[in-house]
Amino acid sequence: MNKNAVVLLSGGVDSATVLAMARSQGYNCYCISFAYGQRHSSELVAAKQVATVLGAVEHVVINLDVGQFGGSALTDPTIQVPDYTGSKNIPVTYVPARNITFLSIALGYAETRAADHIFIGASTVDYSGYPDCRPEFMAAFEKVANLATKVGVETGCIRIEAPLINLSKAATIQAGLALGVDYSLTVSCYQADTTGLACGRCDSCMLRKKGFTELGVADPTRYIHGT
Repeated sequence: MNKNAVVLLSGGVDSATVLAMARSQGYNCYCISFAYGQRHSSELVAAKQVATVLGAVEHVVINLDVGQFGGSALTDPTIQVPDYTGSKNIPVTYVPARNITFLSIALGYAETRAADHIFIGASTVDYSGYPDCRPEFMAAFEKVANLATKVGVETGCIRIEAPLINLSKAATIQAGLALGVDYSLTVSCYQADTTGLACGRCDSCMLRKKGFTELGVADPTRYIHGT
């Protein structure tokens, strides 16, 4: 039997680490990224590079413009991306129903590639409080996946894998470095420029910085202002 898996690949630290983990476990990895109306495309460029370097079998980009709905600082140019505050409230960078939408499409992709595992880089430790990153959601979606698909009905074997769910950013980076991930290829910033330079101020940038600092290794991120 083929050991195939679909990996949601955003081009950031977490998804790159998850791809490396899946590859290290012997999976043939089919990566899926989304052009969903986000502020920049540099993360998609990064995703393509990461998929190539880490040996993905295939990498597809799905055009899915949920940005036309507005309601999120990541898709609506009239809403400013805030600087990091450390607040536990769900921030304006939350994209409504993003993970359930992405996972649903990934599920269809998985069925066409004989893949019964879907990997996602969600975490509930160093994260922005998004409700669709919680383990309860992952477990619930796995149940839906096995109810709503041919392979699920016939085998009941679809698994949603979130190996970072209980890991800090530092622990995630440590795991990735051990697997040879080159984090200089990744882009995490919510408002990176067209070349992938990061702002250094948003939630994603600050959590990424925190991970490298706690681990005590050099941060390879390229920042707009050099810090």
